[in-house]
Amino acid sequence: MDYQRVEGGREYVARLEHGQDWRGQIEAFADAEGIDAAVFFGLGAVKDATLYFYDQDDQEYHPDEFDEPFEVTAAVGNISHLEGERFAHTHVTLSRADGSAVGGHLESATTFAGELYLREFDARLEREHDDVTDLDLWPL
Repeated sequence: MDYQRVEGGREYVARLEHGQDWRGQIEAFADAEGIDAAVFFGLGAVKDATLYFYDQDDQEYHPDEFDEPFEVTAAVGNISHLEGERFAHTHVTLSRADGSAVGGHLESATTFAGELYLREFDARLEREHDDVTDLDLWPL
């Protein structure tokens, strides 16, 4: 395991804006506050979602689009840089009214309501291509 010790910096709680993209709001917030590395947790509800599943054999993301309302029972992720831009790497579990759930890598979702906790790190993390997984990962 590769690792890097980081200290915690600023902490935030935020309410996501209705009708706006869930992940896009987090990236815009990180830009506005100059956050180069962080971890976040969220919950709420979305009107729709596009989730990605990474096929480890094909080494490709496969999208699933959902045009239905969901509860966001868990949204977890981190902030770093990808190709020079702030990137909110976000995974979610979304539940339906019948209790069934879908989850994966969040590409986009229209926020109905959302609450977020974010803790900044005293570091700058820039993702780099990893040849083994064909993913952009932290080079620690």
